[in-house]
Amino acid sequence: MTDFDGDGDAADPAVVRAALADGDPLPGTDGFAGVVDGTLVRDVLGRRPLFVDADDPDRWSRSPDGLERPRSLPAGHALDGDGERRVWALPDPDPPGDEAALGAVADAVDTSVHAVDPDGLAVAFSGGVDSAVVAAGVPGAPLYVAGFEGAHDVAAARDAAEAMDRDLREVSLSHADLERAVPEIVAATGRRNPMDVAIALPLYLVAERAAADGYDRLAVGQGADELFGGYAKLVDPADDPRVDADTVRGARRETVATLPDQLERDVLALRAAGVEPVAPLLHDRVVAAALALPGHLLVADGERKVALRAAAEGLVPERVRSAEKKAVQYGTYVSRELDRLARQAGFKRRMDDHVGRYVADLCGEEYPPDGDA
Repeated sequence: MTDFDGDGDAADPAVVRAALADGDPLPGTDGFAGVVDGTLVRDVLGRRPLFVDADDPDRWSRSPDGLERPRSLPAGHALDGDGERRVWALPDPDPPGDEAALGAVADAVDTSVHAVDPDGLAVAFSGGVDSAVVAAGVPGAPLYVAGFEGAHDVAAARDAAEAMDRDLREVSLSHADLERAVPEIVAATGRRNPMDVAIALPLYLVAERAAADGYDRLAVGQGADELFGGYAKLVDPADDPRVDADTVRGARRETVATLPDQLERDVLALRAAGVEPVAPLLHDRVVAAALALPGHLLVADGERKVALRAAAEGLVPERVRSAEKKAVQYGTYVSRELDRLARQAGFKRRMDDHVGRYVADLCGEEYPPDGDA
């Protein structure tokens, strides 16, 4: 039996067979999850969710809903009659020269964003370089941003959309939106902790609006921060307690290792909202080029995502290419307003995990809920 999830070459069983035979973790797809020749497999970055029943490994699903005791099949693993095993691991290539490294990133990014099929597509747009590069590949697609009044992401998206001469559609958020959407996101993702919920909320609400407008696919810039060094903790990793590594490349590898968990949340939330995510910056060609970057082309003199910004030259206007942005939960004010709602509901900051308690209350659950993630 062959049953794959995804579009284009991501679902080509011949590619996956060859990757299994060769141990090639980046065989030229944008991810895959499913069964080929009786073996259940999930790609090395977990770009598509895949669950098995903890009590019956013959039962699997692409969402946790249909299983009694769902657990994620780990990224890069296979499961069949011989048991579960790791079949792929991310490579750790030696960096080439700077010119070759930058050229590989530029070629990979340009190819990937321009390969996106624009049919039925909208773009989640925050005004930062990640979403702007993705938007540049599909010039006819509408851009969507969500946020509360005065939010950084909305202002940045307006400025960037104007600079790119693009159609921007704003999703103005309210407390009622959060109160409604939180239980829906928890049901779809199985995640209840405040950070996961706050990250998923803007994506979910943008996707809902895009779906209501008739779009069934949403292009996102996921993966850029992890692959290209977008986190502040990579600037001086040797002195940053948030990472174990003491080099930029080592710290970047730690952030890449978080992608399977993050992507599972985001994909499940977007699908629940009615769209299929499209993440061109997570194609194997981009991943391979990013992993080969030396540390100074990730972070240099406090500037992050050095190679990605270089690749964006000519794709997006300069003021967009150099723009800094906040994490989505902060740039949209969603985290701030969740905190406000929790306090208004009587869950004060002096209480342990006051927002988590509020999330449980919205979902009609005891705190802490069973199976909390």
